[in-house]
Formats: sequence, C-alpha cells, structure tokens
Amino acid sequence: MARRTGIITRTAAAALTAGALTACLPASGTDDGPGAVPPGAKAECPAVKAPGDSRHRQLRGMWIATVGGIDWPKGKTEKGQKDDYRRLLDTAQAMNLNAVFVQIRPNSDAFYPSPYEPWSQWITGTPGKDPGYDVLGFMLKEAHARGLEFHAWFNPYRISRQADLNKLAPNSPARKHPDWVRKYGKGLWYDPGLPQVRELATNAVMDVVRKYDIDAVHFDDYFYPYPEGGAEYPDQATYKTYGQGLSKADWRRRNVDTLVRDLSGAIHKAKPHVRFGISPFGVWRNTRNDRAGSPTDGALQSYDDQYADTRKWIKEGWIDYVTPQLYWTIGDRPADYAKLVDWWARQVEGTDVELTIGQAAYRVGESGPWKKAGELSRHLDLNKRHPAVRGDVYFSAASLAGNKLRFAERLRKDHYGRPAIPPVVRGRGGKAPTPVQGVQAKAGDDGVKIQWRPAKDADAYAVYRVEGQKPACAPVDPATLVAHIREGGGILDRAAKRGTTYTYYVTALDRLHHESAPARGATVAAAGG
Repeated sequence: MARRTGIITRTAAAALTAGALTACLPASGTDDGPGAVPPGAKAECPAVKAPGDSRHRQLRGMWIATVGGIDWPKGKTEKGQKDDYRRLLDTAQAMNLNAVFVQIRPNSDAFYPSPYEPWSQWITGTPGKDPGYDVLGFMLKEAHARGLEFHAWFNPYRISRQADLNKLAPNSPARKHPDWVRKYGKGLWYDPGLPQVRELATNAVMDVVRKYDIDAVHFDDYFYPYPEGGAEYPDQATYKTYGQGLSKADWRRRNVDTLVRDLSGAIHKAKPHVRFGISPFGVWRNTRNDRAGSPTDGALQSYDDQYADTRKWIKEGWIDYVTPQLYWTIGDRPADYAKLVDWWARQVEGTDVELTIGQAAYRVGESGPWKKAGELSRHLDLNKRHPAVRGDVYFSAASLAGNKLRFAERLRKDHYGRPAIPPVVRGRGGKAPTPVQGVQAKAGDDGVKIQWRPAKDADAYAVYRVEGQKPACAPVDPATLVAHIREGGGILDRAAKRGTTYTYYVTALDRLHHESAPARGATVAAAGG
C-alpha cells in the first residue's frame, strides 16, 4: 500500500458539512414497557416486507495508517492521541462513511496488550513501552459508538522499516528468534516459508479476534516484500528445507496461500460473523503473462512479485471481501482504472466475495488528471456500471481530512449525501432480527427525537424519513435512509426542516447486515414554521 503523509486540518470536519444526527439516544418507553423486544416477537406490520438489497447498500471506508504515524497517532500523550483519533472519526462521520480500517499490527507489534508481541513504537516513540491505556479498546469503542465498522488491519510479515535487530523491543519475537528474520531492502521481514512465522501471525490475529469485538480482520498488500533493485529475497535455505520439489515461485505462493486459508478457517470457526478481507496491489497479472490477467501492460504483478494469488483466494472463498488498490486514473496507459474495475468485477462473479475498490485519495493534487478535484468522483460514477462493486475505501484518513482541492467535499456532494448500510455479508449465515416496536417521534427546538424499543437479537438499527404523513405500515425506500446506528434506541434528527411533517420508520439489522421489516411508523410535524 502506498505510504504518503497528509495534514489533518482543523476545519476539515466543518468543511465537509458534518452530518445532522447526534449521538444515540436511549430506547423509548411504551405501553408495553421499556424493555427490548424479544426474538421472534410478533411484528407490528407483518404484511410489510424488509427492504432487501439495493444500490444504496455500500461499504464506505477509510484506512487509518499508523506505521510512521502516517495518519495516527500524531501526538505522544494519551489525551492528544485520543483527541486526534476522534477527529479522524469525525471526518468519517462527516463524509457519511460507515467503516474504518485501522492498522493495529504495523510492524510485528501491537496496539493492544499482547502475549505475543511488544507494544508498538508508533504509540510512544519507544518500542515495547506501555502507553498506559488499551489503544485498540479505545479505538474500537469510539468507532462503534459512531456506527462505524472496525476492520482490524494487520501486517503479517513486516518487522521493521530499519535493519538493526537491536533497535527492536527486547521482547520482540524477532530478537528472540533471529533465525526467523530476513534483511531485505532497508528493513527486516519474517520469512513466510517458516511454519513458526505463520504460527506467530495466526496467534497474533486470533488473540485479537477472541478478545475484541472487531468486525473484520484486514490484510493489505504486503506479503513477500515488494522487489527492491532486483535483489533476491534471501530465503534459499528455507526453500531448500521446505520446497518439496516445487519451483521457488510456486513454493512462495503456497506459503502465502497456507496462511490465508488456515487463518480464514480459524477466524470463522472462532467467530463466524468476523470477516476476513484483503486489499491487494491492483494488478494480479498482466495479459502478456497470463490470458486470465487484466488488460494492463508493464504493471507490477502481485502474483509474480509478492506471491499473492488473490484470484485463487476469491475462487476458493478464503476471503469475505477483496479491496484491490486501484490507484490509477481513468485512461492511465499502463493500468487503466476503468479496465481494472471491469476485470475485478468479473473475478467475483458467482462467488460470495464482496468487491470494494481501494481509492488513492493521497494522489489528489498530483500531475495529470489528479489535478482535478473530481477525478475520484468520476471513479465512483464509473463504478455504478458494475453492480459487483459494493463500495470504496480511501487511502488514507489524513488525505480525506486534508480535503485537498476540496475533493472530499465533491465526493460527499456527488455520492455521499446520505448515510449507507453496508451490503449483506453472504455465505456466513445470519438472519434478519426481530423488528423493533414502539417507534415514537417528538419535535423539539433542537430537532426531532426518534426513539423505539430495540430488539434483543439486533446489532444495529436503520432510520428512514419520508416527508408528509404516510401510512403507519408501509415498505421503506432505501433512498430515504437518514441514520444507521449500532447502539442505543433512538436518534435526534437535527436536519428536519422546521414546520415540515415527516413519517419515520425504523428497521433492525444483525451483525452481517441482514435487515428486518420496518416497525409501525411515527408521524410528526417538526417544531417552528
């Protein structure tokens, strides 16, 4: 993944026109009592169907890179770090995003108390130093409180961006097992051919899966390192021991395949609702090398250069989503964004793997088409031609917050005017929860307060708003969504126009985004006029 720094401006959230909903409100009280609706309870509107899938269902995310403090953390104090992180989430909310991809294991280290690896140097500046708080626990809680999915981003093999083992924390596995380590380029890497290395990566991931309420495990594009200066990766001795007659390239791909396959099985066995997704380099192979490859020419190939056979992982169903990093413009000669979107859309056909596109927000302002504020908006326009594309993720948070050329405002105006519910996760079970009950709407000077009795088997709620007095029992139009929250039993709609009558409908969702039918709607006239 490209590593570029950005500047978080103080006025970013204001410039992006923050959303009009406050934090979650408590559930309402009704004649039936204030308790939650039990699973299987009778629906208030049994004849009304659930909304179902639509083009309005999208995953909208941003990467929060922590290696080198690219996006976060900038400060060294706990308060400063927490304030900076909250500001990044404010940007996500202002943009009507619904997911963050947060790097919590950038260099075989941890942003949480780990029995396997030291605290990350990027938190305090000192490898292994305890920051005094559970960083991941804080980040996860803040994201969920804003209705944002949390994708825990791990790097499986990178140890350090410098080559001196002695500069690592004393309890680093790399210092305890220097025979697992390979120097390549300017940094240190674990050898993916060693079973002990795959075991360490798996243990690190599964420790987080079991202890934290994350929504997904996320890998980026770093498997075997990117080639540097034509130098060969120094794993000849490992290959001699474990190669088993395969060519070195096929053996390396088998090493990465093994980690991906086994980790996928472990994640879904421990917590079936936790997804596993990967964001590979945008070119698998060029057609010059493989008829099954993309119509690109001269681009680096993840299959050959990083030994990452992403296409196989899709076909085998080892991953739940794929987010190729398509960091080129429409019409780029070596790698045309339009042709690559088409190619990736065809790869997920007939599978349960969700396709989202990695977008290069960091490139806005560079030469050529990137000098136009609307280039990324054009990308999203093009994506609409491909129903298989279910959303976009931006690298990175600092670039969105920086809002160079006001491109983020343009994205929000053109594409993100309303919030969105992520698509249903296919192939992992789940079902629509019991519908909520007792929806109430009350007008006040600060907006319209909507509350309801939550469902015990629900993990999130969607609120829809229609202008005028509408039937109490009616299907909802996905285009009328005004809020998608994970906690609480109500919202405050501050965007309601004074003196206007609205009808509000509420649905419940499970962890994999299956949605219930709406409860009986509530009609109210906003105060004033």
